[in-house]
Amino acid sequence: MPNEGNHPSFSELVRISARIGCLSFGGPVGQIALMHRELVEERQWVTEDQYLHALNLCHLLPGPEAQQLAIWIGWKLHGLRGGLAAGLLFVIPGALVILALSILYGYAAELPWFAAIFLGIKAAVLAIVVQALLRVAGRALNTPSKKALAVAAFVALFLFNLPFPLVVLGAGVIGTVIAATRPELFALRQNDSPPPTAPRPWGASFRAVGIGLIVWVAPMGAVLALLGPDHVLWDVGLFFSKLAVVTFGGAYAVLAYMAQQAVDLFGWLSAREMADGLGLAETTPGPLIMVTQFVGYLAAFRAPDPFFPLLAGVLGALLTTWVTFVPCFLWIFALAPWVERLEHAHRLKGGLAAVTAAVVGVIANLSAWFALHVLFSRVLEQRFGGLTLTVPDLASFDWRAALLAVTAATLIFRLKWNVIRVLTVCAVGGLVLGQFV
Repeated sequence: MPNEGNHPSFSELVRISARIGCLSFGGPVGQIALMHRELVEERQWVTEDQYLHALNLCHLLPGPEAQQLAIWIGWKLHGLRGGLAAGLLFVIPGALVILALSILYGYAAELPWFAAIFLGIKAAVLAIVVQALLRVAGRALNTPSKKALAVAAFVALFLFNLPFPLVVLGAGVIGTVIAATRPELFALRQNDSPPPTAPRPWGASFRAVGIGLIVWVAPMGAVLALLGPDHVLWDVGLFFSKLAVVTFGGAYAVLAYMAQQAVDLFGWLSAREMADGLGLAETTPGPLIMVTQFVGYLAAFRAPDPFFPLLAGVLGALLTTWVTFVPCFLWIFALAPWVERLEHAHRLKGGLAAVTAAVVGVIANLSAWFALHVLFSRVLEQRFGGLTLTVPDLASFDWRAALLAVTAATLIFRLKWNVIRVLTVCAVGGLVLGQFV
């Protein structure tokens, strides 16, 4: 499928996609900027308008938008095989690194030096999450109505403990209504360009959905047939399949919900270990949602029957990665032919604007959750009237984590260091301060 820019060979697409996959540190903002520089500015494989239209589509979809954008670019340039190559190469390098680190963590987490390194990494990630919150807020909250929606989302999650999917879907409904009745509240603009006149590509979309669903659920069918519905792998696959459908707004938006379910409902890992997993994901290339693989590994590693722990953990990690990322290919292959038409879907844009605003509140909730579990060794639940609030045990304040978090914030906000340098400095700092228990 040629475009108006330069058209690479398939082997060249594979080579550059592998390069992007190995260099895609820094979360979705950095990854989207990297692809723009490599593919739009330097090589001109897609035009600026094509890139922005596709990015708008990816923001509408659940899952990591940067990976979905990579899939779309591959599809635009070389059809199905191009989308598969670009999407897989965006994920595989980070997945292999996270798997190796998860295996190491499973065996070494209790060693003092290992825990000390993660003290620094978690403190750095706290500053990184706050940076992400400020970035998203600066981009998304451009009207008072959006700011009010962000505050409402934070209150609903942090104070009232409402389910994450309900908050996000509710925001989408509100945005759709506002787009139809009072679009000025969200500063929405009509697309004045004429809509496409080509026939609607229903056939291609239905085929993509049908094949994608079969590929997505196939491993779950094998787990059900061989191990039954009571095995941990079934729980892992089912939970992360559901999560893949509601991951609007990127990984930061869904992490607090995932942590709550994995820690409190399933008991697969502790809150401290969940924070460690986010630290691991920040240190590796690829989508931040790859932290799901860490959770899936530990869940199966600790309930291995009938396998031995290492094999069970690897199977858990692979299953988690499969059910998390296969839907990304399904969404793009089904909706890519509709990109230009979706630019005229005014109500859909309103829903997206509202979800993006609510995501600011969701990330604020994650920041609060993460700060509590990084800066305090003990976190308690207390009832105040009809509310159940998570509060820290002030006596468990960790001055080392606080010092490292302030250091990370200084490096990020004042000195403008990149993520890898900050993580490295804080990991070394954690190793040093770990001597002071």
